[in-house]
This record gives sequence, C-alpha cells and structure tokens, in this order.
Amino acid sequence: MGDNSSKKIAVLGAGPAGLMAAWRLRSAGFAVTLFEQETVVGGMCATQRFAGRDGDYRFDYGGHRFITKNPELLAFIDELMGDDLLHAERKSVIRFGGRTYDYPLNLPNLLKTAPLSLMAGAVKDLLLLPFASKPADFAKASFAEWIQSHFGRTLYRQFFEGYTAKLWGINPDRLSADWAGQRISLIDLKDVARRLLPRRKGNLSVRTYARKYRYPKHGFGQIFTTLGERLIAEGVELRTGATITRLAEADGRIQRVHWQQDGSEHEEHFEQVISTLPLPLTCAHLGLPCDLHYRALRFINMPLNQENLSDNTWQYLSDPHILATRLQEPRRRSPFMAPAGKTSVMLEVPCNPGDATWQAPLATLRERVSQDLASLGVDTNKLGDETFEARSEYAYPLMDLGYQERRDAAIQQLMPIGNLIMSGRQGTFRYIFTDTAMEMGLMAADMVIDGVDRRHAIFNHRNENTVIETQSVA
Repeated sequence: MGDNSSKKIAVLGAGPAGLMAAWRLRSAGFAVTLFEQETVVGGMCATQRFAGRDGDYRFDYGGHRFITKNPELLAFIDELMGDDLLHAERKSVIRFGGRTYDYPLNLPNLLKTAPLSLMAGAVKDLLLLPFASKPADFAKASFAEWIQSHFGRTLYRQFFEGYTAKLWGINPDRLSADWAGQRISLIDLKDVARRLLPRRKGNLSVRTYARKYRYPKHGFGQIFTTLGERLIAEGVELRTGATITRLAEADGRIQRVHWQQDGSEHEEHFEQVISTLPLPLTCAHLGLPCDLHYRALRFINMPLNQENLSDNTWQYLSDPHILATRLQEPRRRSPFMAPAGKTSVMLEVPCNPGDATWQAPLATLRERVSQDLASLGVDTNKLGDETFEARSEYAYPLMDLGYQERRDAAIQQLMPIGNLIMSGRQGTFRYIFTDTAMEMGLMAADMVIDGVDRRHAIFNHRNENTVIETQSVA
C-alpha cells in the first residue's frame, strides 16, 4: 500500500462513479484528488435542499431510488447509510387525455379507464402483430419502429409518441431504439396481453418495474454526501467549485489537468486521470471533435399547503400540450422531504440549453406549469408563493439515430491516451442506473490498481437489452 501513496490520481466529477472510484483507490493507498464543479457532491444523484418559509424542502434531480442486483454494492450502501436508509414502495400512473392509467398496465384499470376505441385498437394490433413487418435490423431501428413492432400502433400513438417527442425534443422516428431496450418494462404486446389477463395461481408476473426500493431519509443525494464525508476523513482531497478547463496531452498521456477555482487558474500533474465528465466535454478539454448531445431538464419545485397530494411516487404526463414530462411529490419517497404538514410538487421540464424554455424566467415558467397543474386537477390555490428550481444541462444522453457510430468515433479518439479512463453515465454516454455507474467507478479504480486496460469493458458494462429493475435484489 505504501508503494501507491506517491501515485497521484485525478478523478474528474464527484457523482456516483467518481465517488466510488475515489473510494476504491484511496482504500488501495493512492493519493486521490476528486474534482467537482458544483458545491456539493452527487452529480445527477444530488439532492437539492431549499430553506423555505415553513422549513426545509428537498428534491432530487429526477426520480432516483436505489435498486441493484449486486449484493456487494447493496451491502456497501446498507452499511454506509445504516438507519437513515428507508424502504419505500413505488406507485406510478400515466396521465393522458384527462384519464389516469395505472403503470404498469393492468386489465381492470384499462377496462375501467380506457376509451373503447383504444381497447379495440390494441386487440386488433395484437391479432395483426404476427403479420406486421419488423425492422430488418433492430440495432439500427428507430424508437418508433421498435415500439410499434412490440406494442402495436394504437398503444404507440396513445402512450409513447407524444410523451417521447416531448421528452427528447425530436420526432420518435429520429430516436434510436436503444432507449427502449433497458427502459420499457413490458417488452411486447404479447407480454402486455399476458399481464392483462387475471393472474392464475402460480402465474408469475412478467417483466415489470421493481416496486420496492431503498431510499435515504433526506433524499437520494444523502448516499453520496455521506460517502463524500467518509472520503475526506480517509484523506481524499476533494475540490468542490472546481471547473476543469483543459486536459494537456502529449505523447499519448495527459500531462496536466487545468482547472478554475475561486476565480483562479490552477494546474497539476497526475499519473492517471479518471473522467466521469460528459464524453463531449472531455473531448473538448482535449481539443477533439465529438458530435454527441444531451437533453437538459429544469426542475420546478413548489410547496403545497396540504399534507399529501396523492399516493403516487410519480405521474407520467403524456399529453404533448403539458410542458413537463413527469410530476413528482418528493414526500412520497421520504416524509422528511418537506416540513411537517406540507408537501411539494416537482415538475420535470425538458429543454435544450439556450432554447425558450431554458431561458424563460422562473416566474413565467411557474405560471405556465401552474396552469398545467390546474388542468391535472391540482388545487393551485394551495400552492405556496415560493418556487425552487434546479437545472441539469446534461440530464439525458440524446440517443438519436446514428449516435452509436458517433459515440464509437469519440471513444476511438480517446483510446490512444493511455492514462485516461472514462467512466459513469456521462463519461461513457450511456443511459444507465445509479448502481451501474457505481460499478463502473469501481471498475475504473480496479484498472488503475491492477494495471490492466479494461476500458472497453467499462464502456460496454451492463449493455444487455434487459430491464435491469427486474433482476434487482433490493
């Protein structure tokens, strides 16, 4: 272990992957410097905390919960969080056309809720599905083709088309089918039909979302702030508010890391660099081209003068005319996410940096989403006058058609740089779950410790087309 203490490692980005890489490297005796642009650690898994008039309100960047099929990782989180880790249960609905559907779909709810035309169309699609044309190559298929070949046109038009176009900002026929493979729980219309039939004894549920999950008392980000505190206690140098500005490369190695902190420019030499920064950003810091893009989100959180809004963890808002894609009530995950007797509504609004939604003043956006809430049946007279917001510029990797080739081209440019390892959701340009990002961080650290190049394995880690939630041990 003493041999490693002179080897300085830079980890760029203190999200789940960066924190786990730093943890494993520090445990092996390396001198680790962890860089984070924000003032708090956690990256996309951070929890925002706002001091409201009635007390603290908290919300996450999106709908995070901890599920994994990795027993070691589960044990690590359980030990790290102790009694602060609550067990929660998920309940989701789809709001569309003035109706509320259970998610995942089930027969009694559909029969009670869906218009007759939808049911008739879905049955017709099911009967015609064996004869419908399939994409010749699913690897190059669009999201629209994939969904219609698995679900039929009726369910695609009802539940997927408008929502997907709103979420991504592009027509679903320009979106890669890759997004569907690991994120949509009911894999085809035959599975839907099997689910819709009343369950016979011993008839196990087909692929569906994990309902039970672990969630920290004070928000998902508490996992990572707790881990960050441990890292500092163990001797990791954490630099928050530090923005990487350049990676100076020569002779196939990064020679110096340049960053800006407290208004000053800094630079330092490191033996090895693990970057969890967005792949296009790392390329830009090296002066390399990269034609990959992200979809951004604005999160609008408003206090509500009542104890509960509904029993839903989140509501998918499929109507294209509603600005947000999801409505969440953070208090459904943990009662400590809002002051006693109060709750809050949090809306996720997709946009692109620089567009009208991204630039809209918060007061204008609040007025617009309040109208949407009223149309969804929320009593907006109970909204407090405070509004809290957060932004994520790199929320979703935009997996448009042809992105795989452009991703491969970016990766190939980075491969000759021997002491650079890309890791994590942003660093590998993958739409993955938190536990997978954490595993990637551990893999990156192990690569440094073992001195074996496993970068391709990290880029492709858990790249199988299975809904990962179904295999959760949580």
